[in-house]
Amino acid sequence: MLTPFHLAFPVNDLDAARSFYGGLLECAEGRSSDQWIDFDFFGHQIVAHLKPYASNANAHHNPVDGHDVPVPHFGVVLPMKTWEALAERLRTAGIPFIIEPYIRFKGEVGEQATMFFLDPAGNALEFKAFADLGQLFAK
Repeated sequence: MLTPFHLAFPVNDLDAARSFYGGLLECAEGRSSDQWIDFDFFGHQIVAHLKPYASNANAHHNPVDGHDVPVPHFGVVLPMKTWEALAERLRTAGIPFIIEPYIRFKGEVGEQATMFFLDPAGNALEFKAFADLGQLFAK
């Protein structure tokens, strides 16, 4: 059984967050106020809190599989077909990728599909999928 997590993060424009998370990513909106919005992030609760000057000015990267992975970031593990459909939807919408959709650790333990991009406030997101979900925590 899925145990949902809760994540709160800053955004500098609630309308842009609503359009991005609710529209493009198709996350249903829950409760909201003029300072925050709850979203159903693939079965998990995320909360976009208004912080007028949210930015990724302190962005850091760590090398993983030949790519610079942004730190911090958050995301979700999706079924492969859902991941593929989302990657296509993002491409069609012209969302620039930090790391283009690809298969990481190909042929190795932990092989996974991954992609990274930013939300309108500069928060880094990672979406991944596994052909074999048993590889999620494999060493």
